[in-house]
Amino acid sequence: MNPTPAQAPRNNSASLRRALSILQHLGDDVHGEGQTITQVAAALDLNKSTVTRLLQPLVEMSFVEQVPVSGAYRLSWQTARLGQTYLAGVQPSKDMHQLLVELSAETAETVHFVRSATPHVVYIDKVDSPHAVRMFSRIGNTQPMYSTSVGKCILAHASEEAIASVLAAGMPARTSTTITNERELRQELARVREQGWAIDDVENEEGIRCVAAPVFDASGECSHALSVSGPVTRVPSTRVPELVPLVTHTAREISRRLGAIIHEGKSSQ
Repeated sequence: MNPTPAQAPRNNSASLRRALSILQHLGDDVHGEGQTITQVAAALDLNKSTVTRLLQPLVEMSFVEQVPVSGAYRLSWQTARLGQTYLAGVQPSKDMHQLLVELSAETAETVHFVRSATPHVVYIDKVDSPHAVRMFSRIGNTQPMYSTSVGKCILAHASEEAIASVLAAGMPARTSTTITNERELRQELARVREQGWAIDDVENEEGIRCVAAPVFDASGECSHALSVSGPVTRVPSTRVPELVPLVTHTAREISRRLGAIIHEGKSSQ
């Protein structure tokens, strides 16, 4: 019996969702080795006949291809073309704003999004805390890398040339807790790389504590970072463990939207 007009759109929609789930699943195969029909069916809890049927138009339209010799299926060049078109249109300073709004609402503190301008960082977006007492900052302002949590996040994944540039620019004390020598800075950067986040423990501005996480792009480079900042009265050191997962989660989501490959808990580098 043929489906009624009301049933047909639902059936087509279900098929489309299953086909898209296959694309997403194949997209997780970062090594490009491909997946067999049996593997795809098991992973997505689908019948092999369903997977075979849905793969056919994806192969015909060059969204999926078969790996030579093994015959496994992997993403094809059409998906790369679409990805490149998307990435070409992304504007980090505008397109990630809603994520900053959500993070600020979760933490009730100021959120900054910065890009690298070695030996400084530049604020490219900001969402203010709802509290009357907040830190002063402005989009377009610059701050040193060595004394800010966002700067340390970027520097922790930067080249030796970038680190040398920061050292050459000088590291004067901005507060009593600022890191001012190369040995301590390199130790701090190693710690940031290991743990995946950084803290400005009242190092850049008196009375202000910040927690930040690195943001990666499609090439694996870290040229941006994200932070939550607030006065020490509202962001005591005991609150840092609460803020870290919130900041790192948002940073990973921005990284995804910039085309970075996200592994368990971290972005690819």
